Amino acid sequence: MLNKTIISLSIIIMATLACKHEPISTNVIPPNNNGGTTSSNCSPDTVYFTNDILPILISNCTMSGCHDVASHEEGVILTDYANIMATADVDPGNATSSDLYKVLIKTDPDKIMPRPPMSPLSATQIAMIKKWIEQGARNNSCTSCDTSGEMKYTTHIVPIIQTNCAGCHSATNMSGGIDLTNYLGVLTTANNGSLLGSINHLTGYSAMPKNGSKLIECDITKIQKWITNGAQNN
Repeated sequence: MLNKTIISLSIIIMATLACKHEPISTNVIPPNNNGGTTSSNCSPDTVYFTNDILPILISNCTMSGCHDVASHEEGVILTDYANIMATADVDPGNATSSDLYKVLIKTDPDKIMPRPPMSPLSATQIAMIKKWIEQGARNNSCTSCDTSGEMKYTTHIVPIIQTNCAGCHSATNMSGGIDLTNYLGVLTTANNGSLLGSINHLTGYSAMPKNGSKLIECDITKIQKWITNGAQNN
């Protein structure tokens, strides 16, 4: 009886070992970043994911056929923090070992992102992504906003357009026939109402940024004030 029991236990153990699979390797979101943090003040020394990084990626990388949820080219999805950390090979604290950064500085046109004929990210945008990763690639945001005084095109409007819109609306990628990388293009959309209609997600307008969340109220207010005051090229 004892021998039969030992044999039965041996068979069970062997069967269990035979069915054991190697664990699947996955990118794990750092525990400290899961919930995200929001500061009431924006530090000039900090790069914020929600304010600075996600808009760049949405504008330049998440159009159809690239890294939106439906297309997920090469398995990479760049539409939100969780997917970026899980699929884009981000090494918090080390930009040079993070694929999200490395593909931005490639010189081979077959490997650089965004892919030609789309324009590459600006040096400022690349440096910002690098700094964000080196600061820990945190899921952070800030809410302080100064909309007092005159809103100027060069100082206040261009940075918003460059970060949130230029990836889809440039001379090389003129989505909807609209180029927002120059004053005339922005002025045209400001005058016909489509700029405010789109960023406010109003009925009858194509909600922008496409595949992304509505602009933060601070940026919408800045654009609204600039248009109300004559949409000057100042």
